[in-house]
Amino acid sequence: MSRESIIHFFKKPFVLFTIILLLKGYLAWAVTFDDWLPWKVLITELPFIWLLFCLIEWFASKRKLMAYTIVNLILTGVFFAVIMYFKYYGVIVTYHALAQVNQVTEVKSSVFSLMDPYYLLVFADIIVLLVLLLKSRKVKEWRHSIKRKTNKKSTVSVVFILCLMICLFNIVPNRASMNEIKKAQQMGILNYEAYTILSPKKETYVPLKSVNQASIDELKGITEPENPKYFGNAKGKNLIIIQLESFQNFLINLKIDGKEITPNMNKLANENLYFSNFNQQVGQGNTSDAEFVVNTSFYIPPDGAATQKYVDKKLPSLPSLMEQNGYNTATFHTNDVQFWNREELYSSLGFQHYYDQPFFGNEDMVFFGSSDEVLYAKATDKMQEMDQTDKPFYAQIISMSAHHPFTIPESKYKMELPERYQGTFVGDYIRAQNYADYALGQLIDELKQKGLWDDSLIVIYGDHMGLPIYSLDHDDKELMKEIYGHEYSYTDMLNIPLIIAGSGISHDQIRDEIGGQVDIMPTVANLLGVSMKDHIHFGQDLLNQTYNLLPQRYYLPTGSFLNDNAMFMSGSGYEDGSQFPLSGKDSIGKGTTKDEYNRALKLLNLSDSYVNQQPLK
Repeated sequence: MSRESIIHFFKKPFVLFTIILLLKGYLAWAVTFDDWLPWKVLITELPFIWLLFCLIEWFASKRKLMAYTIVNLILTGVFFAVIMYFKYYGVIVTYHALAQVNQVTEVKSSVFSLMDPYYLLVFADIIVLLVLLLKSRKVKEWRHSIKRKTNKKSTVSVVFILCLMICLFNIVPNRASMNEIKKAQQMGILNYEAYTILSPKKETYVPLKSVNQASIDELKGITEPENPKYFGNAKGKNLIIIQLESFQNFLINLKIDGKEITPNMNKLANENLYFSNFNQQVGQGNTSDAEFVVNTSFYIPPDGAATQKYVDKKLPSLPSLMEQNGYNTATFHTNDVQFWNREELYSSLGFQHYYDQPFFGNEDMVFFGSSDEVLYAKATDKMQEMDQTDKPFYAQIISMSAHHPFTIPESKYKMELPERYQGTFVGDYIRAQNYADYALGQLIDELKQKGLWDDSLIVIYGDHMGLPIYSLDHDDKELMKEIYGHEYSYTDMLNIPLIIAGSGISHDQIRDEIGGQVDIMPTVANLLGVSMKDHIHFGQDLLNQTYNLLPQRYYLPTGSFLNDNAMFMSGSGYEDGSQFPLSGKDSIGKGTTKDEYNRALKLLNLSDSYVNQQPLK
């Protein structure tokens, strides 16, 4: 073949854009699946790309190059979104994430922090082509030379049919896979995206009358005691729930080069009820999902954030329960209440009052809201006002200063990082949490000075992970290995602390029962002497149970769960799944069972059924 023939071959848009998109597919596979094997991309991504190209060859004529460029731009956008979403969430992005687009401007610093410069190379060809089309005479001539429709329609038809068959072969056998990442890898990224759009929803809800506490407890493998221990130990007390942004459990009692990172949390953990084996249960909504789970004892929706899926409902909730028992209720957050649709969330949960950005102002800004110091100072003043009424109060306080990407202003530095932590993601995280702990110490002092500490039940927990495994580079992973003494794992990542403090809570001990955010409501209700017999709940009182089954969603594949021995991560099903020791443990002990796997899936379905059949507001 002559040099001219080779050049002519590669100048064909079908060939040129095939090569361009395959290279982008390799990049997406390398980031999301850690897989550079060319043949997998060839048999999964290439047939889908050629399906679209065949349509162009059939129908386009005058604007053929424009059609190829548009398809290239769309598929490039898909690959780029997959890369960035995986780096932030560790999951494969789908069209459901379009509901989050309005949140991107709020967290743009987080997005940019995850972007390696070479990711932007996926757009390089588009920019170059546009520039050449405008300025290069030869490229303009090339554009005109490819305008005519193809005269090989029979060949195009054969290619189209063959590619369609391969796409279906990639999709159909893998539809039942529970693990969304495995499913995308088996189908191919583009096939998986098309499948999520075109596949019909198969939501089979259990009738509302069949969802009862007895069936939930049976699936969880527990029996609720008739006379629970510690019932009413904090009866009549105020309830203050503090949700700490991105606070993971490894920070408790952590010292780096002999320096405590979170001295105030350490003191609380060592003098009060501290649950060291506690876990996040949030999804796409992150912080707002934590607010939902803690205040309802329901699981997150199968896709999307709770604030997008459930806020048209009037939800049974902790605020409503406390109001029924004579409490005033309020929630505090320094960001605008429209962020993550919180205004609707708070309405559905039944909070009587919320205090957001207009209340806190733009004083001492950190990221997109006033600092934790301002949050705690103004919230404490308001709680003191509430305390002067003839009713106790329930207040939830949402901290935010230690938000991803953790690059707090230098004026907030309260510690000097060791040299090896300087300029690292882990180092920024530790310094941000050191500041968050400093601000928390000020809150504790204020509560004690205003007489609120002794008259309140204080609950403190982390809302979600701060250091996703898939966001860490080599240096970060080495630092986490230094901190843990072993490779940083998924169970470490999900592990957050829960501390319950206050006058009347005298059980000064570390509790190693496994728990999750869904368990906070029933545990708190027991201590306050508030009955939950008329409130369906999927959590359990951690002070009166020894076994727990915690279904997980979103940050782990569907079908994943934790029990007292291990974490199970689903594969296509149970048989090809993986088991991991819980954080802080060396082995999986008795491990998990397929029965627990099936029960965990049924629990998720019961929660979906119950919430989706609640009355509209």
